[in-house]
Amino acid sequence: MIEIRAVTKTYDGGGPALAGLTLDVREGEALAVLGPSGSGKSTLLNLVAGLDRPTEGTVTVAGTRVDELSETALARYRRERVGMVFQFFNLLDDLTVLDNVLLPAQLSRVPRRAARDRAEELLGKLGVLGHARAFPGRLSGGERQRVAVARALMNRPPLLLADEPTGALDSASAAGVRDLLAELNAEGQTMLLVTHDTVLAEACASRTIELADGRVTRMVTR
Repeated sequence: MIEIRAVTKTYDGGGPALAGLTLDVREGEALAVLGPSGSGKSTLLNLVAGLDRPTEGTVTVAGTRVDELSETALARYRRERVGMVFQFFNLLDDLTVLDNVLLPAQLSRVPRRAARDRAEELLGKLGVLGHARAFPGRLSGGERQRVAVARALMNRPPLLLADEPTGALDSASAAGVRDLLAELNAEGQTMLLVTHDTVLAEACASRTIELADGRVTRMVTR
């Protein structure tokens, strides 16, 4: 699913954020990436999402060379092939829960009825359908993260990327999100998780790597 080959990423005025990284993520696998701040975790996620480009090396996702795509093609790639979950949810406060989840389908011009059915199916599965007409500000952190996951899955993306998905949650909400992500992976969803949460990695990931100075320093397979 993901093929990272000899990827180096450097920014002006500093050492490499990634240094010759080679990594594979198989279809249906959940890979957790751990490491301290500045280790290269977020850079890796941004390269896979097409939000940044490598200085050297190649990034391939499901047979597509992401590092070679135009900006227009990258937008389509993110819309159709990748679902993204963020630490601080990134929901639009002036839209209802349902309308937040519908956004990716609207951008992809999915017919309204089919999109609404899909959104309600996801919200029901994730236990937040009762909040469909509420605004995000009225939900708990754990509920908002479930809505964010529903939005990320709206277009049935082959790959789910999660950036510190439990980082802004209390312990009870974090446990609920960990259970949800583990369930999604058990159903076959490919996931790349960037996190400081070792409990999340142990609960959700079939494999964990640790990064330091842009290199893999440790790998654990469960």
